[in-house]
Amino acid sequence: MQMLKVENLNVHYGAIHAIKGVSFDVEKGEIVTLIGANGAGKSTILRAISGLVKPSEGSITYQRKEEGSPKSLINVPAHKLVDLGISHVPEGRRIFANLTVSDNLELGAYHRKDKAGIAEDLEWVFVLFPRLKERHRQLAGTLSGGEQQMLATARGLMSRPDLLLMDEPSMGLAPILVREIFDTVSLINKRGVTILIVEQNANMALSLANRAFVLEVGKIVLEGSAAELSCDEKVREAYLGGK
Repeated sequence: MQMLKVENLNVHYGAIHAIKGVSFDVEKGEIVTLIGANGAGKSTILRAISGLVKPSEGSITYQRKEEGSPKSLINVPAHKLVDLGISHVPEGRRIFANLTVSDNLELGAYHRKDKAGIAEDLEWVFVLFPRLKERHRQLAGTLSGGEQQMLATARGLMSRPDLLLMDEPSMGLAPILVREIFDTVSLINKRGVTILIVEQNANMALSLANRAFVLEVGKIVLEGSAAELSCDEKVREAYLGGK
């Protein structure tokens, strides 16, 4: 089932044409990655899906359940997407630094009323990220960069999403932590969460994803299975440090 479909997406920032006719889809249960250099427009696409920037042209549709019909996300306020089963883990983590780890996680479930389900999900994220359990009373701003990324991801999961949007989860992290974050993304997907991930770290993203799209200056220039793109000469030369 096609969960997310983006067609002919165009985004302008004033006179700057940032996204130029981008089209792609995400099937339910997949991990799909958008890779490309800094400034290629990857984050802008996620922000358009999330209602944080308004497209100048194009359509974005989302279908949560097989028996339903696709719903347009254009003009849906960003805070309403959580009710539709979409969660966005933003670039730069954007945690609440002056609140504790537990407070941040509870805020991720702010729209939910099922106390038993919230408690169950809290236990699950603590299994995924044991360090957060150890530090649950600690102020989030005192966590390391890697721990803050874990917290941002865990907070996103507390809304119990069907579709998780992840923006540059490896940014600024040591290689060992990058591996840990990506291993956890794989576990989240195995639990049934569909994932669209934006990454500069093409090696890691392609090792994890089912399919990938390569973005250059606002356009998709290559697409295919992650395995195919990992072997593509142009991709290897531009993003994987090989020839």
